[in-house]
Amino acid sequence: MLIWETLVLAAYGLCAGALSLFGLHRLHLSQLFWRSWPEKPQAQNPHDWPKVTVQLPVFNERAVVERLIDAACALDYPKGRLEIQVLDDSTDDTTKRAARAVERWTAQGIDITLFHRKDRTGYKAGALQKGMEQAKGSLIAVFDADFVPQVSFLRDAVPHFSEGVGMVQARWGHINETDSLLTKLQGMMLDGHFVVEHTARHRSGRWFNFNGTAGIWHHQAITDAGGWQHDTLTEDLDLSYRAQLVGWRFIYLPDLVVPAELPPTLRAFKSQQHRWAKGSIETLLKLGPRVLRADIPWRVKLEALVHLSNNLAYPMVVLLTVLTPIAVFVRGRQFTGWFVADVFFFAAATVGVAVFYASSQRAVYSNWRRRLWRLPAVMGLGIGMAVNQSRAVFEALMGQQSPFVRTPKAGDEGELSYVMPGHWTAWIEVLLALYHLAGLVLAVSSGYWPSVPIQLLFCIGFGGVAFRTLRPAPTAAAARRAA
Repeated sequence: MLIWETLVLAAYGLCAGALSLFGLHRLHLSQLFWRSWPEKPQAQNPHDWPKVTVQLPVFNERAVVERLIDAACALDYPKGRLEIQVLDDSTDDTTKRAARAVERWTAQGIDITLFHRKDRTGYKAGALQKGMEQAKGSLIAVFDADFVPQVSFLRDAVPHFSEGVGMVQARWGHINETDSLLTKLQGMMLDGHFVVEHTARHRSGRWFNFNGTAGIWHHQAITDAGGWQHDTLTEDLDLSYRAQLVGWRFIYLPDLVVPAELPPTLRAFKSQQHRWAKGSIETLLKLGPRVLRADIPWRVKLEALVHLSNNLAYPMVVLLTVLTPIAVFVRGRQFTGWFVADVFFFAAATVGVAVFYASSQRAVYSNWRRRLWRLPAVMGLGIGMAVNQSRAVFEALMGQQSPFVRTPKAGDEGELSYVMPGHWTAWIEVLLALYHLAGLVLAVSSGYWPSVPIQLLFCIGFGGVAFRTLRPAPTAAAARRAA
């Protein structure tokens, strides 16, 4: 065997083995989840309900800002104990719409204030920190523009605060899950995170994070952790780890569901996922050494590091994408003893992920069996996003700064007035799809069947993501005509 062939097989084996570990970790989380799922967090209504400040950070959210303000002002909470801050950084007519809603609710006796910044210093983190400095509440609830909290949210969540509890997080629901295949797949992906991952970590004593919205913070926890900071793109993840590092405990309520809007287009989804992936690696670089030095159990420390480094799997997916057809070619000519290893790698990487997402559906949906058809498509979408996410990882590792890019929302009227631009990486996805189409032909012609399923996933995943990215985005006028 030639040296380059040996190197290819070694690199292929290392990538496949590492990705298998990520799959097995998903299986581990599923095991922790089912072990603790019947448990329910206990709480008692306080005798004296604390003052709560509800913060609504918005930036160019003309389609949803009034819906958000209306939902916040409708929250059922003891009179005189609720304050609402609309933290508006908008540069369009969102501010006028917000002002109109604020004026309407002020006339009805609601304590609501509109704060409009023009410089966007610190982006969302800067707006939240500015609002916190003027907040009257000892507890601070945060809702992003695409969320619609139910009227009972505060009465359901606030009783879970006790001594040492710094944050209470609710589960995200999905307003528009049935709109398209893309939103259905996003719904399942988020269910895996919120139903299985958060529950498993919380109830097994591991750390988990505030998700930027649909949660309540203790004012003192934010202060003790150093306040909102904007040196990462995931200010929520950053603050969560800093707060837990100084000893605050978090509570997760999977049965308290706050509906939210899923990104309606693949470009918007890519932008959101890029921000989350880049921010998580930035947080790893910022806080990873502190986590390693922290005086906490090793099981907590290891899970925290795995959590922060999860997105490092994406560059390995891209490398495996490139290596797989070459490895098939090399083994087809000279070496066939990898059959068992390939079956193990594929099973470990996919079965763990499948069980993870299937568990989330089984736990919360009565029609969960009818939803399982989404599993292969979810895996394909995850693979297809690898180029986009790898770009985010490398930007973070190289210290490349980027602005906080909002995710467009369609709102109740389906208005798509904010259109996300495409990106040149979509053409890499096209090339990888064609590359694996050729690889499929090679695998079938050489009779190496273990490679067929994974190459089929690669081909469909990259091809589907590239097609939906390069397809012209609809304008607002076109969306209204279609409706």
